[in-house]
Amino acid sequence: MANDPILTFDNVSFAFDDIEVLSNVSFSAQSHESICVVGPNGGGKSTLIKLALGLLQPDKGTITVLGTTPLKARTRIGYMPQFLQYDQRYPVSVLDVALMGRLGNSLFGLYSRKDKEVARHALDEMGVGDLTGRPFGALSGGQRQRVLIARALACEPELLLLDEPTANVDPAVENQLLEILHDLAATITVITVTHDLGFVSQLIDRVICVNRFVKVHPTSEVTGEVIQDIYGGDLKMVRHDHCCSARGHTHERIS
Repeated sequence: MANDPILTFDNVSFAFDDIEVLSNVSFSAQSHESICVVGPNGGGKSTLIKLALGLLQPDKGTITVLGTTPLKARTRIGYMPQFLQYDQRYPVSVLDVALMGRLGNSLFGLYSRKDKEVARHALDEMGVGDLTGRPFGALSGGQRQRVLIARALACEPELLLLDEPTANVDPAVENQLLEILHDLAATITVITVTHDLGFVSQLIDRVICVNRFVKVHPTSEVTGEVIQDIYGGDLKMVRHDHCCSARGHTHERIS
């Protein structure tokens, strides 16, 4: 159905070696939403994404992606992992990396004209279309992140899952990526994992807070003179819209 959620977790729990990482997690993501998943390191954010991809199986509960199981929906999901290990001396171009997102559509590893057109379009969307022939290893950190997101977009997904896309980039590049991801949510559902609360702004529809348990909140702006002084930009923090104290329950970025 058109109004069915894109992604649903229903009472999902998962443990590594009897150590519970996620407990009784329930939430859903709707079409064309831009959602941010935040929480401390080790809180279960990346595990949540791997469960959505079918890379891990829940110990309890059910996960539905695009109306089916994560494994069956995998070709309709674009995914950018948290870490990319590669030899910077390996002669792979920016276009080669973007084309990796078309592997599920190519025949015997041979890319068609359409594959190349789609990959180039994804690079254009991410603002790096002029770098197609450049060695991937020669790019800056921000450029690499854009190319890797383009690779995830090259499979023409209905759901985009990004694990720490702003890692190792400066605040200015982070803001640019945020605006691009917000624009992408006009056509697909975007779920972004981050430990950096500065990434959460008014451009995000909802925030999923993960630390073994999950709570979902609408996003609202919190600005501060100290934040502007440190980062030199109009960065926003996330404030949960419920009161746990006189000043509310807030997350603040600490340098």
